[in-house]
Amino acid sequence: MAINIELLHQIIDEKLKPIVKKVDEQAFYAEEYILALANAGFFDSTNKDVPTILQDEAAIVRETAKVCMTTAFCIWCHLAALTYLRHTENMYLRKTILPQIEQGEFLGATGLSNPMKYYSGLEKLHLSAEKTADGYIINGTLPAVSNLGQRHYFGVIATLDDQEVMVLVSTKANGLELKEKVGFIGVNGSATYSCKFEQVFIPNEQVIAHEAKAFCDKIRPTFIYYQIPLGAGVIAAAVEGIEKVKSKQNGSNEYLQVQATDLEATYKEILHDLNGVAQQLTLKSVVPLRLKTVENTLAAVQANMLHNGAAGYVAGSVPSRKLREAYFFANLTPTVRHLQKLQTKI
Repeated sequence: MAINIELLHQIIDEKLKPIVKKVDEQAFYAEEYILALANAGFFDSTNKDVPTILQDEAAIVRETAKVCMTTAFCIWCHLAALTYLRHTENMYLRKTILPQIEQGEFLGATGLSNPMKYYSGLEKLHLSAEKTADGYIINGTLPAVSNLGQRHYFGVIATLDDQEVMVLVSTKANGLELKEKVGFIGVNGSATYSCKFEQVFIPNEQVIAHEAKAFCDKIRPTFIYYQIPLGAGVIAAAVEGIEKVKSKQNGSNEYLQVQATDLEATYKEILHDLNGVAQQLTLKSVVPLRLKTVENTLAAVQANMLHNGAAGYVAGSVPSRKLREAYFFANLTPTVRHLQKLQTKI
């Protein structure tokens, strides 16, 4: 059963649209909006097959990104955490914690930017683990984890002898120090923190996977899939922005090379491909689509700026915000260079 798109738009109108400028300009975290979605059942995966889950949750990201891609990114972080818990073999996490995060009792975050780069040979792992009889002790620092707060869990991967372990961490864990990071040009309001681990104990019941690499190989396509609607939403917003100013300066925008109809066609093509990929999700199918979406998102926001002219360069303008959001999307892990490297390996 597909999501209630009318209810989704109602929640967006009531909980997100009034605070978009506050998110962008004051680093305000739209937690109440995400909780409203969870409380309305938008993240509930009960009795849904995998393609339906993917398509429904991609729609949530897309419709949110049309209005505020920063908040859509926070939802992506939440969905990444749900993906970990939906795929883990740990029954405590699947039966107890997963429903609580789906329903909004807790919210989720990813913490896997560094490990994803590590597994592609781009970085060293920042966290280390020590095995104990009852769990693991984690040390190290993650420079940036987004969508964090007082009621949040996030996944991390730490090195352990000759392998890695993946665990679920509560932001209230003893020995965990969070330091907020702001001043971004595109993702203020993403509740991003550096996370310093000093002898943080993680019990066995919070272990997502004892063999983290194999687990990451399994969830990576979904991890990337949920990013694509971030760009799709921004493309849709660019279409709307161009349509609003089509009569500007006696209609001279018609001479610009890229028009709203071109972007609308691109947007529909990406949605079609996204739905197709959901039927049989693999790294080979999703990486090229993610790259294609980045390229088209960057082109869309540039066209939107050209159509809006000087008005787009006013501080706080929607076109300038969409431009900044698109550049963040291009540099979201996996970044363009990371994706291009992945593409050579699949």
